[in-house]
Parts: sequence; structure tokens; C-alpha cells
Amino acid sequence: MSTMQATTARCPHCGRANRVPVAAEGSPRCGNCKKPLPWMVDASDDDFSEVVEQSSVPVVVDLWATWCGPCRMVSPALEKVATDLAGRIKLAKVDVDGNPRLARRFEVQAVPTLLVLAHGRTVARQAGAAPAPALRQWVEQSITGRAPAQEG
Repeated sequence: MSTMQATTARCPHCGRANRVPVAAEGSPRCGNCKKPLPWMVDASDDDFSEVVEQSSVPVVVDLWATWCGPCRMVSPALEKVATDLAGRIKLAKVDVDGNPRLARRFEVQAVPTLLVLAHGRTVARQAGAAPAPALRQWVEQSITGRAPAQEG
């Protein structure tokens, strides 16, 4: 296991900054107002299993590259979806150039490639950028239509 890393998430409800672990059971809540926080992390070849596959909530995986224009366009849309669906999903970003094992494993032919993983299994996949409303609909259909029911 890697040393527990954390990222910072700003609560969309009260504005408080919160430290959020990259891997944990359940989903993060604001220490101040107790509402669900958007969970956005970076994942790599080394910690993908811990951060993504062992997640107790569905994970939207953004396989992207720094040189990719559409990737830069879809990133804010994915962040909006992660904020809108706080408590229901985690967003994990994977730079394919820095993580070639994951790029090969998921047979990435074009970036961005988006995956939804539930309990470590891919339940949905799409390539290319899309606006936030379309991404949200795709994610919601993926986690409610095919993903196993969440235990509470």
C-alpha cells in the first residue's frame, strides 16, 4: 500500500477547504457542513488499484494527455459532473503519457477516453469530449443502469 495521499476539495455548499484522501471507504463529506464533497484525484500506474479499483463508489476515469486540446475542454465538464454528483462518484484523472501501463491495459487509441468503473469493473466507456450535461447523463445512466446497487 502506498502512503496515504490527500488532495484538497472546496465544499460547493459552504466554501470550506477540506483535505480528502485519494483512497478511502465511502465518500468524503465536508468537515464543516457535512454535505458530500466532490472527489477528484489523480491516479497512476502505481496506485490505480488502490485509488480506483478498490473504491466503494463508482469511479469516472479520465484517460487524458497534456498535449490534447479536447482533453483540456472536457476536464472542466468532468469536474462539474463530479461536483454535481458529489457523494455518488469519484473522478480519477490518468495522464496516459506518464502511465503507459494503464494506457495499454485500457487499449487507449484516442484521448480523452472516459471509463466508468464500478467495483473495479468497466461498466461504460466512451472516447472524445462532450459537454457537461451529456457527460452527466452518460455517467448517471452508467452508475444506475448497470452498476450494482450501492451499499449504504
